[in-house]
Amino acid sequence: MRFAAILALSLVAAAPVAATPLTVRTGETWIFLIANGQPAKARKVSASVKPGPGQVVVTVKSMMGTTMTITSNNPRAFTYTADLIGAEKAVPTRSCTLPANNRLSFENWPQKANAVRLSNFKPATKGGACP
Repeated sequence: MRFAAILALSLVAAAPVAATPLTVRTGETWIFLIANGQPAKARKVSASVKPGPGQVVVTVKSMMGTTMTITSNNPRAFTYTADLIGAEKAVPTRSCTLPANNRLSFENWPQKANAVRLSNFKPATKGGACP
């Protein structure tokens, strides 16, 4: 019986991390890890939460269109895809590089959106860029 419980726990621990795009609605703050290029282990948190090692925190607000703040406590910078989700359909946008080491990135788009969908995180080239 004890062996079966240990086996079940080890299988759960060895299970792959679910990694899918993350949709952050206006007014929400989420924290997540990056796994296989996608947000993983995502959960809602208070806007005052700071990311722990390997974590990313993102907040979306309705301000002068749509505003997003995102902070990564990873040792490397990332590029990523951000899609504005509105009443009718997703609008792909251009986003700045997500800087490493707890540096804040601020994004603003003139379109009013109900949410922002984040996906396709890739290691950035040295220094990164902001289109």
